[in-house]
Amino acid sequence: MNLRRLDFLFCVVLLVFWACGDSSDGTPVTVSEESSSSIGVVSSAKSASSSSEKSVVSSSSAKSVASSSSAFVSSESQKPATSSSEKVSESSSAADLSSSAKSVPESSSSSEKLAGSSDNGVCTKCDSYTAADPVLVENGGKGSVTTYGSVKDKETSLGGACNYGQTNIQYYAAIHVNVSPGDDKGPWDGGAACGGCVHVKAKTPDGWKEVTVRITDRCPDANCGVDLGGAPASDIMGNLVGRYYGEWEFVSCEGVKGVWGDSTSIWVKEGASTFWSIIQVRNPKDMVKKIEIRGVDGADAHTLEMVVGTENFWTVPPEILQSDKNYSVLVSYRSGTDDEWILKGSELAVSEANLYLYEHRKE
Repeated sequence: MNLRRLDFLFCVVLLVFWACGDSSDGTPVTVSEESSSSIGVVSSAKSASSSSEKSVVSSSSAKSVASSSSAFVSSESQKPATSSSEKVSESSSAADLSSSAKSVPESSSSSEKLAGSSDNGVCTKCDSYTAADPVLVENGGKGSVTTYGSVKDKETSLGGACNYGQTNIQYYAAIHVNVSPGDDKGPWDGGAACGGCVHVKAKTPDGWKEVTVRITDRCPDANCGVDLGGAPASDIMGNLVGRYYGEWEFVSCEGVKGVWGDSTSIWVKEGASTFWSIIQVRNPKDMVKKIEIRGVDGADAHTLEMVVGTENFWTVPPEILQSDKNYSVLVSYRSGTDDEWILKGSELAVSEANLYLYEHRKE
């Protein structure tokens, strides 16, 4: 390279270095547009110098100066300077902001699920649930849970619309007849729900409270779901009686305390004779789905029909009532195993007879 040209470039570099340095009072000097043009020349000279032989006189000094100058006049010189600590702070803040932006929706979503979830069961003004039609779900329902018993006396069931009469059942309830007023689409079903057990849970200030009851009655309230007797109502509501939100599921009565009034039996309605008799199962394992009567030899098989209008009773054919033959009375439940009585047909014609299963089991 021509030494004269190199000398010229070296002088330009020194000029730039002087122009871009600090002033005598320490105030940074602003680079003018002319200086920027000179800087472009220097950058070109530096690039050309890098490709030439390293034997050029004073090239080491020139490179050192040019390097310092080019570092100062990089593209960042057109923007406000940012210290490394500020960059780290900005980076950390961005990361924190990003992290917060991710965690807030997750936390919010979790809270929303918790607040709207039926798993929690905690509520305020729990006794003032707004009356609404009950909703049917598989094997149960949800809606209003109320009470018609005394939470103080906790009296036993009087049998209700299921016509059980005076019982020793302390955990009992009424079930809804309708889904919408007057449609008869509720689980009561003309008394078919009688004797079945329902596991009820309701929202309270302390969360879900639960109880299992036997159905002995039908709801009088158009918006009723389950109407509890005194003892179960006390367990759930305490002394704060009212309309609660609840959910319920039909379950077997087997092994459940408080729902048994006596041993399982067939009870014959008063007024029965050899010409007319209707029967019911008291203290069943669950709601009764079917009753079949047949001769022990397999003859004279009859499937009984539920009486329309006289809830929870089944009609016995007169020919059985007038016979002293032994019959099998097979009771099938909604769940659980069947029960079978062996008795004479004429025993079903005795008014108010109470035929206990344990006395009439098949041997």
